[in-house]
Amino acid sequence: MPIRIKGNMPAVKKLEAENIFVMTEHRAAHQDIRQLQIAVINIMPKKEATELQLLRLLSNTPLQTEVTFVSLETHKYKNVETSYLNEFYKPFAQIKDRYFDGLIITGAPVENLEFEQVDYWDEICRIMEWSKTNVTSTLHICWAAQAGLYYHYHIPKHAYETKLSGVYLHRITRRSAKLVRGFDDEFYAPHSRYTGVRTEDVRKVKSLEILAESDEAGAYIIFTKKGKQIFVNGHPEYEQNTLADEYTRDLAKGIDPAVPKNYFPSDDPTKTPVMKWRSHANMLFSNWLNYFVYQITPYDIG
Repeated sequence: MPIRIKGNMPAVKKLEAENIFVMTEHRAAHQDIRQLQIAVINIMPKKEATELQLLRLLSNTPLQTEVTFVSLETHKYKNVETSYLNEFYKPFAQIKDRYFDGLIITGAPVENLEFEQVDYWDEICRIMEWSKTNVTSTLHICWAAQAGLYYHYHIPKHAYETKLSGVYLHRITRRSAKLVRGFDDEFYAPHSRYTGVRTEDVRKVKSLEILAESDEAGAYIIFTKKGKQIFVNGHPEYEQNTLADEYTRDLAKGIDPAVPKNYFPSDDPTKTPVMKWRSHANMLFSNWLNYFVYQITPYDIG
């Protein structure tokens, strides 16, 4: 089913070229249907790339969805023009009185800072508090997962000796959980981060449950009762070359990064990486939209 976004957004042509049904605002206005309202707080540096990644995953469902991209008013954006944000994003102040069926908060390259040192931390806290009353279910990705676990449950993050980068094997811990319905017992997912939460800290919180974990990457999918909050400590939205692009970027910065694990064939960065997480990423987003947004949210979300 279609996703609804602004008709002149750069992502439209790329999505249509992939045979993804994108509905413009004009056409959607003439349909008598209650679309799911999904807000996205996109804090990733490459806005258009992340938009495409998330829209591809949100489109892989029979549910019609309207996506609102939200900008932070206290964040100094360095990698996107103000005119782009003004045209395709809405400041949080403009949507704070609305209700949404779902909210996605993305990762951000600020892991080496303490949460309180992040310039937009107070605003992110306001948004996470707002989500308790104005959003049916919130999906936190990577840094946002760490931030959400810290804000809501006081779970600290811990720095790694070296960056966790690569595609890691995970296992399901509860087969009957709806969020992982259709998952294989073992599956792969990409990670790219300098910090993480400890599994033992998560297990101390009775209202949290780990649904998928990895021996190398730790707790991956963390779930609250009824799916009000979902924390994904990785990047299921990443495309085939995203980790390669990050590796090349870090090399150019002189960081001397390790080759992402289990990613390039024979660990050779000159070879095309193998994507082996697409199906589970699609299932994760589809299950979230179906079981914890669509089947729970009221028809009149106001």
